[in-house]
Formats: sequence, structure tokens, C-alpha cells
Amino acid sequence: MMKLKLPTFRKAGGAAVTLAAAVVALLAQGTAGAQTLNPQQDRISDEAIHADYQTYEATQGRIRALNDGGRRIADYHLSKAQCWLNVSFHEYTRNDRSAFPQEALDESAKLIRLMEAKASPLPMDTPLVNNAERLRPDLWDKALKLQSHPGFQCVQQRVACGEVELVHAGNESRQQGWRHAKPYVQIAEDQISAAEIEADACVPKPAVATAPTPAPQVVAQAAKPVHLIANLLFQHDKFAKDKILPATLAQLDETLAKVRREGVQLTEVKLTGFADRTGKPAYNAALAAKRSATIKNYLIEQGIPAGILRVDSKGDANQLEPCRDKFQALAEELQCLTPNRRVEVEFSWAGK
Repeated sequence: MMKLKLPTFRKAGGAAVTLAAAVVALLAQGTAGAQTLNPQQDRISDEAIHADYQTYEATQGRIRALNDGGRRIADYHLSKAQCWLNVSFHEYTRNDRSAFPQEALDESAKLIRLMEAKASPLPMDTPLVNNAERLRPDLWDKALKLQSHPGFQCVQQRVACGEVELVHAGNESRQQGWRHAKPYVQIAEDQISAAEIEADACVPKPAVATAPTPAPQVVAQAAKPVHLIANLLFQHDKFAKDKILPATLAQLDETLAKVRREGVQLTEVKLTGFADRTGKPAYNAALAAKRSATIKNYLIEQGIPAGILRVDSKGDANQLEPCRDKFQALAEELQCLTPNRRVEVEFSWAGK
């Protein structure tokens, strides 16, 4: 599951009700149990920030309780609740003083309450919180089509989190401009593009009756290799695991879960580290190598055999975003350069 690095908490539960009844009950209870952060202007003391972290911890605990109660990690609504929580926490820690952290947290809490109440059906909409721009209509259309795809059950998590990241990107674009939105647009694009491929692969191919072929004419064909790439993005000048952008680490975890679930026998996993163009080339090469090493160690911890791991470093070569515009502050330029601070993970296995 995509999760914040927070302690675990008690389980929550509820009786089965219809969606309409659940909504009425939630409206009737008003703000009871609401997950409310301190007002922006009050987030200046250790006490206020600690209280807000406890709010995030409690919300994470309720999501875990739902999973402990039997709701699948890859479930669309549990995934969406987690991703709303992730983007809220991400922006809170970046000192976003807008309404976005609270409104994103509200969306997470809304879904949690409905799942705790066992409401059915659950809502499929993804609101543009904090008046976020609706970026990339093509990706929104693809996400909507995937919801009715026969293979949707295999890609619910990717679709849910792709939609939330589109809102995240739209909020960044409205507040600070396109260059701040680009990393989150990339995450959404990766999620939804991967979902399209995996959804198609999830649908069983109908058997086709064919006439027996004489044995001498049978030609064995070698299995075609299959590849899947996940990109992990790092904070500026960092290489430790806790400095990876959470949504990108979650994408890697999803891929690993898919490998385990389907019993895929990996033949090779290639790791290629990169750095942005800030810093001297030698330093960037070393930094990129450390990032690759971090992911190598993480994959070994996750059970990937060390013998199939291939590690490489490209330093500051292959800059996806050159970011040559004039920036008013260094922080803006570093934000623009985020896609360059990455480790590309390419999984390979024999196809059928």
C-alpha cells in the first residue's frame, strides 16, 4: 500500500448501510470525527504541527484498519483515500498555506467514513479541490474509460492515484504555474499509461479453435521479453530512501506487488541513476550512483535476487527537463528539475 511513514492505530468499523443512508448519517453527525488541521496562520508552533501530525497518523490508522478488515490494498476507493492522504501530507510538509492540504484530507476522510459504514455504491468522482485546474483532459478521459474496462479490477490503484495526482498537478499549476505542476503530471501520466497496458493484459484472451497442425510444420517461437519501467524521483541533493517522493516509491511498490501476485519470474532488473544539472559533473555522477544503490538495497529487502540486478549511473546526462527559463527563486528552479533526479527501474521477464 502507498502509505505515510507513520505509526499504526486502532481498527474502525461500522454496520452495512446504503450510500444514501450513509451520507445522511454523515451529514447528521456534522463535524464529529472530522479530520481538521490547524488554520494556516497557526502552523507556527511545535504544538500545532504535532497536533496536525497526529491528525494524519489517525487518518492513516483508519485506512490500515480498513485493510485489516479485509478491504484489498489495490481497491479503488481505499487507494484513493490513501493517495488523497499522501498528497495532503506532501503539501503540508512543503508549507502549502492554501486550503489544499485540508481539502485533500477531507476527501480522504469522506471515503474512509463511507467505507467504514460499508456504504454501497461508493462515489467514483474525483473533485478538483481548492479550485485546481483540470489539466490533461486526455488523461482524465482515459481514466474514465478505464473505470468501465473489463480489466479495471487489475488497475484500480493506478487509476485512483493517477486521478488524484492530476488534481495535485492542477492545484500546483493554479498556485505556482506549470513548471511546478510538471512532476505530478508525469506521475499521473505514468500511472494511467501503465494502467492501460495492464488492463488489456488482465483480460483473458478467448480460446480460438484451430485445426490440428501436422507435427513437422510446428515451429517453436521464443518468448518475447516483456519490460516495465518505474521511475523514482528524489529530493534535491538527496539519495536516502526517505528522500524519495512518496508517490513514486508507491508506484514501485505496486509493480513489485504485481510481480508477486502474478508469479512473474524476473530475468533482469536494471537500475539507472540520474542527477539534475546542479553541481559539478563528478559530484552528480557519485550522487546518481548512490541513488541507484539505495534502490538496489530496497529491492533486495523486498526479495528481488541480487544476482539479477544491474546497476548503472548516468550522472547529469539525459536531462528530461532542462529548465532554462528565468526563475525568480532557486526553489522554483529546483522544483522544475525534479524529473531529472531519478532512478529508472526496468523490470524484464519472459513473455508468453
